[in-house]
Parts: sequence; structure tokens; C-alpha cells
Amino acid sequence: MKKLFLFILLSICTLGTYSQVLGKRTTKLMGSRWDITLVAADSVTAQREIDKVIAEVSRIEYLISDWKQETQISEVNRKAGIEAVKVDKEVFELTERAIELSRLTNGAFDISFAAMDRIWKFDGSMTEMPSPEAVKKSVEKVGYKDIVLDKEKSTIFLRRAGMKIGFGALGEGYAADRCREMMQAKGIKAGIVNGSGDMAVWGKHPNGTNWKIGITNPLKNDEIFKVMTLSKNAVVTSGSYEKFVVFNGKRYAHIINPATGYPATGVCSVTIFGPSTEKANGFSTSMMVLGKKSGIELIRKFPEYSYILITDKGRIYSSKDLRLKMKRLKH
Repeated sequence: MKKLFLFILLSICTLGTYSQVLGKRTTKLMGSRWDITLVAADSVTAQREIDKVIAEVSRIEYLISDWKQETQISEVNRKAGIEAVKVDKEVFELTERAIELSRLTNGAFDISFAAMDRIWKFDGSMTEMPSPEAVKKSVEKVGYKDIVLDKEKSTIFLRRAGMKIGFGALGEGYAADRCREMMQAKGIKAGIVNGSGDMAVWGKHPNGTNWKIGITNPLKNDEIFKVMTLSKNAVVTSGSYEKFVVFNGKRYAHIINPATGYPATGVCSVTIFGPSTEKANGFSTSMMVLGKKSGIELIRKFPEYSYILITDKGRIYSSKDLRLKMKRLKH
């Protein structure tokens, strides 16, 4: 799933004006763009700590990637239908949380989506809808209920041969959270770790103001429709406005419903604010799949999280605490 970038609005500061400085770096990790911004006493310290953030994300990638053959998750996938695989406590607990999210969303998010056949193409090459039979077959090896966890032994077992698990952008959210916690423990008072649109945030800008982000207008994705002051520790956006296909006048997003095999429809953007980047990622993806009504019903069960949901027609729905006055975006 491709994540969308939120534009971080950073004013320029100098050591002569403020007692701390911003250190920034953009790099590629987990197959995606990462933007790391730290506030430190000097630029040398900031860059040194950014190195540690990069090392931590790389460490996590080599634990949980389902693309790299040497990871524990790849070993779990190779042994599907054969035997359970012992994994580190960190991997086990992340898997446990992902399965709980799968349960909460009734499969709108499913950690076993990695086994889905990629029958939908969003590169302009599709000329007709896949057949219902092909769609059904594409998800026949998907099903989080066939994942068996043994907490005592710290093992994961996939019951059916050909099953796979993968964390996708949920892993980016987890890595961003871990880096924030690590930097806070090391005394870095403020920063933003942005893993391809999954943003872990803490502290304030060196000038004493809260961080601000601009949220992309999904109907004109070269524009920002709203600047938000961040008061929570995480913000994540999922969207479909860059990759989609249209058949018979209906827009099909690149985010696929793991339970049905059909692309999400009706919603083009969901932004979630809350305490956990990992969980915010799961909610934003799930709300895209569930659609407006069921998606909002889901997020309202978690009052510590706020949302902005935008339909394909530009209608805006949001949490009351965000106090958005806009009701509709113009094409």
C-alpha cells in the first residue's frame, strides 16, 4: 500500500536566534521515503542522532520484512502449513497487535494480506474488471484466523500452505513509534520521524510553537487544503487519489479489501491523529476499506484518536475536536 506524504511546515531557525537547531535528513528505508527531523543543541548532535534513527529502522526492517529472505517473518512464511517458527518477542508482540487490529476491523485490515494475488493493476494497463472468480481466487490464502500464536513458546504458525503475513505500512508506523521513544530516552526533546506519511511527533519547534502540517487536497493533490497544528503524537494519512482505476464510472482505489479482493471505493483520503503511529496507520487503512459509515463507527470507539475523512465527491467528515469548518472540497 502506498502511503501519502503529509507536508511538514518547518520555519527556518538559526542558532543565533534560538538555543536549539533543527537537523533534517531524507533517506530511503523499508522501500519508502523517510524524512527525519530532530531538534538538538547543535547540528552535529542532531545528525548523530539521525544516524541512530536510521539504524533502528534498518534493524526493524531486518526483523519484519516479508521481502527480505533472511528475516524472521520470511521464515514464518516459508514454513506455512509445515511448522511453527520461533520469533523474537518484539516480532511476536507486533504480530499479536496486528491480529488484534484484524479482529477489531473484521478483516478490513488483515496481516495475511501478503498472500493476495496482485490481479489489480493501477499503472494504466487495466482495460477491464477482473472476473468475480479471479477476484475470489486472489484472496483464497488470506485469513488472519488461520494464524496460530503460541505466547509461551513465542512461535507463529500459518495453518495453510501458501499463506503469508506482512506488516506493510503498519511496520513503518511501528518503526516510527520506536524511534520516537528511543530519541526521547536519549534526551532529544522534539522531532518528527516521518516514514512515508506515518509520522511520529513529539515536543515543539525550537521557536516554542507546535509543529504544523499541511494536509493534501485529494481532489487537487498539488494543493494543501488545511494546515493543522499538531497536539498529538502521531498523524497518518491513507489515500487513493494517486493510484486508482475507473470502470463504468466507478472509481476503484489501490487499497484492496483483504476480505473480498475488491478495491476500496467511496473514500479518497483518511487522516488519523492519535497517540500511536502504528495504530493510526491501521485505522487509516481500515477506514479506507470500510467506507464512510462503518469507518467512522470504528474510529469513534477509540476517542483518543481523531480523524478527517474525505469522500470521492469531496465531502469532508471529521472529529468534533478538530473543529473543521469546511464541509466539501471543490474539484
